[in-house]
Amino acid sequence: MSEQVVRLIGEAGRGGIVAVCDHASNRVPEGIELGVSPDTLDKHVAYDIGAGGVCERLARRHNIPAMLSDISRLVIDMHREEDADGLVPTSSDGILIAGNIGADREARLERYYRPYHDALESWLDAVQPGLILSIHSFTPVLESDPAADRPWEIGLLYNQDDSAAQHAIRLFSELGVTVGDNEPYSGKQLNAAMNRHAEAHGRPYCAIEIRNDLIATETGQARWAAIIADVAGRVKLALESAA
Repeated sequence: MSEQVVRLIGEAGRGGIVAVCDHASNRVPEGIELGVSPDTLDKHVAYDIGAGGVCERLARRHNIPAMLSDISRLVIDMHREEDADGLVPTSSDGILIAGNIGADREARLERYYRPYHDALESWLDAVQPGLILSIHSFTPVLESDPAADRPWEIGLLYNQDDSAAQHAIRLFSELGVTVGDNEPYSGKQLNAAMNRHAEAHGRPYCAIEIRNDLIATETGQARWAAIIADVAGRVKLALESAA
């Protein structure tokens, strides 16, 4: 791999719980001009605010190793199919990404996207995890639709396989968390990474969206990592008991 596109934190054992974060970083590689302001790179359109920090704490404090993307979603979105319109976004939440108009899509696929997914595939094949946590975050207020109500603290997304998600929804709810069932996005439409690396292999997973104002600080990241680690452990036990 000619350029770092992933960060791996922790050593995974076979059959355990692992975490994946497709939008952990707002890093823009040298030589790519997105044509956006520096402020834009600090917004949710550039990366999933707080999600990388949650994964770091899952790995370092809760023994849930994590693989994180190290490329901004504005360069190429690791959580889209190769042929998706939004793979190299020209706009996001009403913000124009002018530098991506006419960008060399194939070059970015070859340099960043495919190496990321190859690394993720190799890692998961070697580990054969008992549960994958796909960690994302969402903004409480969309700039393009500020009136949209987004009351959830956490959301569980899934496509065809909701076995782990339904356990997690119940367990988070029992803790008093406001949980979205395929909200604020539906995994029926947006589940690319887990469709490829989990559902296609029959691997149980929880695709988790955390409201980003809850994990914008290290304190919030530590709190939610602890909650997620607890729920994940109990989800894995429930799946094993049902097997």
